[in-house]
Order: sequence, then structure tokens, then C-alpha cells
Amino acid sequence: MSIYAEQPVGATTDENGVMTPAMPATDPLVDRMRPFGTTIFAEMSALAARTGAVNLGQGFPDTDGPPEMLDAAVAALRAGRNQYPPGPGIPELRGAVAAHQRRFWGVEYDPDGEVLITAGATEAIAAAILALCEPGDEVVCFEPYYDSYAACVALAHATRRPVTLRPDDNGRYGFDHEALRAAFSPRTRVVLLNSPHNPTGKVFGREELTLIAELCKEYNAVAVTDEVYEHLVYSDASGPHVPLATLPGMRARTLRISSAGKTFSCTGWKIGWISGPRPLVSAVLRVKQFLTFVNGAPFQPAVAVALGLSDEYYDTFRVELQAKRDLLSAGLVEAGFSVLPPEGTYFVTADITALGGRDGVEFCLALPERCGVVAVPTQVFYDDADAGRHIVRFAFCKRPEVLAEAVERIRRL
Repeated sequence: MSIYAEQPVGATTDENGVMTPAMPATDPLVDRMRPFGTTIFAEMSALAARTGAVNLGQGFPDTDGPPEMLDAAVAALRAGRNQYPPGPGIPELRGAVAAHQRRFWGVEYDPDGEVLITAGATEAIAAAILALCEPGDEVVCFEPYYDSYAACVALAHATRRPVTLRPDDNGRYGFDHEALRAAFSPRTRVVLLNSPHNPTGKVFGREELTLIAELCKEYNAVAVTDEVYEHLVYSDASGPHVPLATLPGMRARTLRISSAGKTFSCTGWKIGWISGPRPLVSAVLRVKQFLTFVNGAPFQPAVAVALGLSDEYYDTFRVELQAKRDLLSAGLVEAGFSVLPPEGTYFVTADITALGGRDGVEFCLALPERCGVVAVPTQVFYDDADAGRHIVRFAFCKRPEVLAEAVERIRRL
């Protein structure tokens, strides 16, 4: 029976007696998506704009990417590369992605069938989860997790099985190996791994990755690895970035995801990619084509140019970001935060307990008025909110003068 069988409040009737029903008073959103409102990043960025605070909440740079890439985008626009690109992405970008992964990580992918261009890493993750998970399947992930992970799992009618990352006495995040084993079951379909990890800055070590790989093989699970910060591992990290696909037996069951946004400071272009064995990439493509279909035609050749830049670009970019990390971290320590040192990414997390903070959401909502800086509460990235209630995240991917201003304001605390 129609939900409009009885005329709801707000319905209208025209002169012929034909009723136009009102929308129901209840929330029309499907149940599985109701826990997901406006993202915390949009909320905190709006708060920064409203208060004039320095926005260290959302992780986007305030500088443009390399000039060679920008020039290539302009040239593509002028050359008329503004119509639909091929569904899997333009050949030169797929070739550049494959060459990049061979160059830096020693992983071989055929650009014709094992590389797919996506609307950023976010679409790649969504398409992978939707392609691989049936209702009731389980997705093992590590919390805190990027907020889109939980939403993608919900869209697929799957169930997330989070394993909590906790800082040790030195502020380095790790996880209980037995807790990871316990998260696996015969229903495990996907392991979703983000390393270097947002928001903690953790770089998963080879021993940890070996355990993840063993469990994937034992339970016949597919690994979906979010590696958008692959080039942002700092000199004092406990080890280098190691793609899970490089471990024995893992190339055949791993989908590697990365994007141009973080490495080349062009987050608004939304050019990402997913690489892996042909059957898995084909499955993702068959879902992805009904999401965005294609995107970013003139940006794709520009990103191909960026991927081929010399090692000097990558090294300089990393060194500059590490200096920004250190500048912000020192300011946070001076202000009384207990900083949890990140090994990679754009972000530093800090414990607010010493400042009298007990709830990160309340703390971050009040911070713009207290000192004119916006941060993000990490508890919204946990199923176990208490594990992150006292921790907040700051982004340091900003110009040095912006960070210096933020540090000066933070000292008011």
C-alpha cells in the first residue's frame, strides 16, 4: 500500500480534486545511511569561515601543485581535451601510473586492464567495496578511519569490523595482533588498509603487514589499500612505506589505490587510480562506470606529466612538509598539548587531556573562540568513540606563514 494512502499534512489538492501528496514527515533517507550526516570536514570548514579562524581541520593544501602539471592542464584545456575520456582513463595516464608504481615500488601492472582512473581515491574505495561485497559480508578496517570508509561499507549492506589503533607510551600508534585475528571470520570479504594512515600518521611496518597478508590468505580476503600518502613518510619514521601488494602472494589479491591530490597539491581535481589483477580491476570498473562514468578529462594528461617528475620534486615536497609538521608540533607542545608524532601524512594528532579537555567535539567547537584555530575531533572516526574522545587532529599542509599564525594563536591556550 502507498505511504500516501491517507492524505498527509501538507498535501495539496488542485481544482480537479487531484491530490499532490506532501513528503512524509519522517526522514526519507534509507536506514543504513542515517548515521552519516554532513561530514565533519564540511562542518569544521564552515566554522572556520564563519569565525575567521585558521582552518587546520580539513586536509587540503593552500598552494598549487608543480608548475609543469599546471601548464599541462592549461595546454590540455586549450587543445580541446574537454570531452569524455575513455572509461578506464586516458592511455597516457594509465601508462604513467603503471610506470610510477614500477619506479617507486617495483610492482608491475599492465596499463591496459590492470589500471583504472577514478574520481579521486574516494570513488575508488566506494567502487571497490560495492564491487566486492555482498550484503552481510564483513570488512576489516583499522579505526580511526577516514569517514567515507564506514559510509561505503554501509552502502554495500556490508558490516565493518574495526580494529582499534592506540598510541603507546611514545605516542606511536599500534594495534593488538590478537584483536586483528579476532576481527576475521568466514564472512570476511575485504580488508581495508590505509597506510600511511589518516588521521594518526601511522606507517604500518613490515611485521604488521605480514600478519595482515597471512590473514588475508587464510580467509581468502581481498585487500583494498588506500595509499594516497605513499610519498609522505618522514625521515624519523620507524620504517619506509611498504605496499601490501609487494608481500608474497598479495599482488593477486590486492587493489592498490592512490591519487594525485595529496602528492601534487591538487585535491580539487579528484584524479585517482586503482591498480590490481585484471579480474579485480574489471569488477571495480563495472561498478565505477555507473558512479561518475568518467571525470577530469583535461586534468588526466596533466597528472600523467606530474607522475613523471624527477625524484627531486618528491624529495623536496616531503622535506618541506616535514618542516611544517615540526613547526606545528612544536607550537602544540608549547601550548600544552601532548603531541602524538606522525610518521607520515598531512596530519598531527594531539591529546587534549592536559588542557582540561575531555571531549574532542566540545573542544574543537570551542577552539575557534578560544584561540582562532580550527581542528577536527578524531572520535568521529571511531566505532569505539571513547578510544579517541581525548584526541584531536590538526592539518599542517599549509603555507609556513599560515602555520606560524596558527601557532601564535594556539599559544593563547
